[in-house]
Amino acid sequence: MVDVRPAQPADRAYVEATLRESWGGFIVARRDELVDSSVLPALVAWLDGVRAGVLTYRKAGAGWEVVTLDATVENRGVGSALIAAARELARAHNAARLWLITTNENVRAIRFYQRNGFDLVALHHDAVTRARELKPSIPLEVDGIPLRHELEFALTP
Repeated sequence: MVDVRPAQPADRAYVEATLRESWGGFIVARRDELVDSSVLPALVAWLDGVRAGVLTYRKAGAGWEVVTLDATVENRGVGSALIAAARELARAHNAARLWLITTNENVRAIRFYQRNGFDLVALHHDAVTRARELKPSIPLEVDGIPLRHELEFALTP
């Protein structure tokens, strides 16, 4: 069973290492903005007494944005447990919606978010192309798919 808790000071090294490994650092480009994920509140998933994933989030208007989601143990329900915990937290704070951005080539994430109740609410055409001006390290393609667009998913907590 996956247990999700708010990140504690003792989780800091794990959170930072996970963000570096998954995102190549702490800076995330989305919606024409750079966000430092290392300063955001985080949830940490534990599986069998071992840290297994991180979700960072922030209040964004009337909603809450999932900025990063990383399961360091895959196919064991870690990502779904983190989303469920974020959804519950957003609901407890009366957020109008829980939302996130992913990119057009990230087919696995698109499937995952839809399986977890998110709906595609916007296509931000060429947003990744623009984001490269802010973060030049964003690749041009992944697995042969051009990386160009941001997809916005949301759900009602």
